[in-house]
Amino acid sequence: MKTEFKEEQKFTQWWLWLILIGIALFPVYGIYKQIFLGEIFGDKPMSDVGLTIFAIVMFLIVMLFWLFKLKTEINTKEIRIQFFPLANRIVEWKDVKSAQVLNYGFVGGWGIRLFTKYGTVYNTKGNKGLAIELKNGKKLLVGTQKMDALTEVIRDINSFNKL
Repeated sequence: MKTEFKEEQKFTQWWLWLILIGIALFPVYGIYKQIFLGEIFGDKPMSDVGLTIFAIVMFLIVMLFWLFKLKTEINTKEIRIQFFPLANRIVEWKDVKSAQVLNYGFVGGWGIRLFTKYGTVYNTKGNKGLAIELKNGKKLLVGTQKMDALTEVIRDINSFNKL
């Protein structure tokens, strides 16, 4: 089946990376001060092992954000949404009641958001996306940075599938 629309998004906001790396460097500084210089780090210092584990966990969180990728593929049969490594969803057009590209505003952050007025939201940045309502009443939304191209594809598929 020919892919009509394809988009891959990652977390590329400079301010997000500044925050993540800044927070991750904090325990590294603590390790340097406490383990290498032998000075107490903070009013209530962690153990050396605790500080090391905290640094490793922070490094893993930064790596996880580096790996996150939202991939959307649309053809005349289905919509494929993959938010690697957390979610993989396929929605067949025969199950779709309505689909429209819109400006959804702010839904409480980025990533995967549950229990919003749009149902489950998958996004990495911005405030534009494809809002889908299924025939069973469930809703979902996938963010996009290619609003014009997505609008055109959805219009063509809506007329093809008579949604």
